[in-house]
Amino acid sequence: MANQEDNAQTLARTVLYQLGVELKARFTSFGGWEMPVQFSGISREHEAVRNAAGMFDISHMGKFTLQGKNLISQLQSLVPSDLSRLQPHQAQYTVLLNPQGGIIDDIIVYYQGEDTSGTQRVLIIVNAATTGKDKAWLLQHLDQNEVQFQDLSPEKALIAVQGPKAIQYLQPFVQQDLQPIKAFGHLQATVLGKPAFIARTGYTGEDGFEVMLDSDVAVELWQSLYDAGVIPCGLGARDTLRLEAAMALYGQDIDDTTTPLEAGLGWLVHLDTKGDFIGRPVLEQQKATRVQRRLVGLQTQGRNIARHGYQILSAGKVVGEVTSGTLSPTLGYPIALGYVPTKVATVGQQLEVDIRGKAYPAVVVKRPFYRSKNRVAN
Repeated sequence: MANQEDNAQTLARTVLYQLGVELKARFTSFGGWEMPVQFSGISREHEAVRNAAGMFDISHMGKFTLQGKNLISQLQSLVPSDLSRLQPHQAQYTVLLNPQGGIIDDIIVYYQGEDTSGTQRVLIIVNAATTGKDKAWLLQHLDQNEVQFQDLSPEKALIAVQGPKAIQYLQPFVQQDLQPIKAFGHLQATVLGKPAFIARTGYTGEDGFEVMLDSDVAVELWQSLYDAGVIPCGLGARDTLRLEAAMALYGQDIDDTTTPLEAGLGWLVHLDTKGDFIGRPVLEQQKATRVQRRLVGLQTQGRNIARHGYQILSAGKVVGEVTSGTLSPTLGYPIALGYVPTKVATVGQQLEVDIRGKAYPAVVVKRPFYRSKNRVAN
């Protein structure tokens, strides 16, 4: 027991940790942080986001601001997506790539515009476990004589409010009108009378917002949303929600050995509209010869859940591995993601998954498994 307590002390805690303790949340280790895995129960929290609104403490995520002349052109060399298309107050989900075309991290680049002197401003949100790695990579490849880099991770909190009624619950605490914001739109706002950043983004497959603000204001906003009836949600519901929407989890579904083309993220790769970038030769080669493996959606029968690390079989032979799997609360049946050879990656392909030593039927299905009717347009 003493060892568990010692381990817990080595984990970082967000400014909202104590509120989770007061709500009797169950905690777990995640990316070096002690994070709530559930509050009132994964099913209840999942349902709240799909039907009304839930809120997540995502303060553990990395938050970088960058500014400088020619900033976008410098960032262009680090990602496969064409960032030059971004207008002020628009954002791009993309990936940082290594020379092998592998994914260093998946990130969101929020373009905040250019001032009269030609200085461009960008906010980048990265995964918690890769914050240090991403920071080092960016600083290594950006011209620090031209680009000012600031790591806001320790001082800013992030709260995600997700669900079809997210705007209804969040609006009373925000001075600006949230309704006109499009998907992946964002703005500098005033929340509870204090400066904040609000983006219409999220990791649940539902409409919603992510709010970055100072720590003391974050505590007040969380309490205000809770008092208004928003359900606190933990990593458990976050995982089932994102998996239904077939959103990749870094470190499981994608990592530095998987390319965006293999991971079904080809829509992020804009080879025709941009110049050179790290990893481009590998992606060009993969596009020309087709990838050898692909991340696919799987549905298993009954309540047999294909979990991370389970083997995928074709004609009795091991051909791949499950990266994520759960029993979908919305759909009522097990779903999973996994990598298989391209020749058996077509929708309708019959496969099997080895679950505790027994092979169970699985079929390749379209992704996402669930598509919300409440999503707003870009």
